[in-house]
Amino acid sequence: MDNNMSNNSLTDLHQMVWVALMAATVGAGAFLIVPIGPVPVSMQPFFVFLAGFVLGPKRGAMAVALYLLAGTIGLPVFAGGKSGLGHLFGPTGGYLFGFLVAAFVCGLARSEERLITWSKGLACGSAALLILYAVGSTWLKFTLSFDWYKAWMVGVVPFIPWDGLKVGIALLCCRYLTKYNLLPGQR
Repeated sequence: MDNNMSNNSLTDLHQMVWVALMAATVGAGAFLIVPIGPVPVSMQPFFVFLAGFVLGPKRGAMAVALYLLAGTIGLPVFAGGKSGLGHLFGPTGGYLFGFLVAAFVCGLARSEERLITWSKGLACGSAALLILYAVGSTWLKFTLSFDWYKAWMVGVVPFIPWDGLKVGIALLCCRYLTKYNLLPGQR
């Protein structure tokens, strides 16, 4: 076997392991919650943002898709140890689907340069949050028959400071991992 083919196989394996690892951390973040209403505060968004920053758009979204698949088939990985289609399509389902897009958008910060810049990371993280809130609060509005104001007040406002902090910390973690060459595909 030639050395180049061996290196590509190891790089692919390393990236697959990271996808699975990030999917598992999103699931673990579901158990770190503060139940404040129909939408609990959890650490899941932190790991979703981190998956995007670390893995890039496609693999970050793949990690979230793997997490959603695990919850859909019955593994208790959704907030509060829930699982199944009923929960996926329940009031918080919009946030779960929004996680896919959020990871993809955070991943757009990863480009040719080795280290994600603060400005690019925070811009992508902010855009990811806006999309996550739009999808999640719209879903919440229709599943619970809320008006737009109530959906916004229940599903977005309480989370803004915490989620902003999670974006910043996820970016900081990604920059740290990059600095020490711990991410997939780095040499």
